[in-house]
Amino acid sequence: MSHVDGIWITGVGTATPLGHTYDAFADRLLDGRSGIDRVRGFDVAEHPSQIAGQLHEVPCPSGIEPAEFAQLHRLEQLMRWCCVAALRDSGWWERRGEVRIGLVLGVGAEWLEYWEADALTGGRRVWQPENDTESMIARTRRVLDLSGPAVSVSAACASGNVALSQARHWLDLGWVDVCLAGACDMAVTPMALAGFGNLRALSRRNAEPQAASRPFDRQRDGFVMGDGGAVFVLEPASTARSRSARVYAEVAGYGARSDAFNMVIPSPDPEPATAAVREALRDAGCNPGEVDYINAHATSTPVGDIAEARVLTAVFGDDVHRVPISSTKSMTGHLLTAAAAVEALACLAAMEREALPPTINLHEVDPECDLCHVANEARPAKVRVAVSNSFGFGGSNTCLVLKAV
Repeated sequence: MSHVDGIWITGVGTATPLGHTYDAFADRLLDGRSGIDRVRGFDVAEHPSQIAGQLHEVPCPSGIEPAEFAQLHRLEQLMRWCCVAALRDSGWWERRGEVRIGLVLGVGAEWLEYWEADALTGGRRVWQPENDTESMIARTRRVLDLSGPAVSVSAACASGNVALSQARHWLDLGWVDVCLAGACDMAVTPMALAGFGNLRALSRRNAEPQAASRPFDRQRDGFVMGDGGAVFVLEPASTARSRSARVYAEVAGYGARSDAFNMVIPSPDPEPATAAVREALRDAGCNPGEVDYINAHATSTPVGDIAEARVLTAVFGDDVHRVPISSTKSMTGHLLTAAAAVEALACLAAMEREALPPTINLHEVDPECDLCHVANEARPAKVRVAVSNSFGFGGSNTCLVLKAV
């Protein structure tokens, strides 16, 4: 599609293991601080992996009754906080009744999380699905008085990228005037930790949590789970200009392919993921030589990081040793459904702060991941074009291109 008017990001709301505001997140990200620790809130003695990046408390947005907020499921608290914070940041909160505001959120396991939380307190809600009559997305739209369409996206780790693309499409079509888009996940639960742990997908470096997530490092032994989310306000460039809005970046390009090779293992054929990255660059009108930073999907698994290195080598050729690359999952952990959204936020921080976030714990680069790594410490740099890869479970391969405005 030809985008007559650019689509700009004018507001953000977030809560991650690195902080509950954009500034706190950016500060800790660029300081190279880990948000990973031993799991709290439930007994992990029998779990093979006992560490994660957790949100122990979600702030209550101003204007919302704290007692009511406390009764919400933690995932819904996170969605509410991120959406309200993004609308306030953009300047649309007080004016939201004047425009059609859409909502597109990645939410990976809403009902499963409801049912698990209920079962752990002795409930039987899993056997009574007729009681689950309103989704979190629908309720968020209603409670926040949004007048545009609302939809949830479930594309595993790629959900945030898909949501941003969908929001841009709605704005291009004129279906909405403004759109909230992003993803949230509170996946650090007994069932999820046990499931991924028994698959041997998680790091078992329990004695040193902050050193456990180590993308591209030769000693990596699996990913570390994390909670969090990020929601963005998108609007046409002309609207943002007319109200002199603060602008974070343009959502310039998007590409997607599916390989459906395996539920959790990356495809040995790099072509589908390679095609997604190339499509995103074409959509943004960029060539590989114009890219200033790549936020890698790299989760810290032995197979996945190598697979992505091959994709990047195929796309960027000789430039793969010039374009700086890092995986911020080394600090946040893998936020699963919310991963792509929070990594897009990391790209915005790189643009605004003129600094590249590092891959921490990268002390011995795997020779099969021979890339231009930003290792262990942030690096000053002007970022005009950023690429964010998200290759989800089940083969949902996506790439997002963000441009500075």
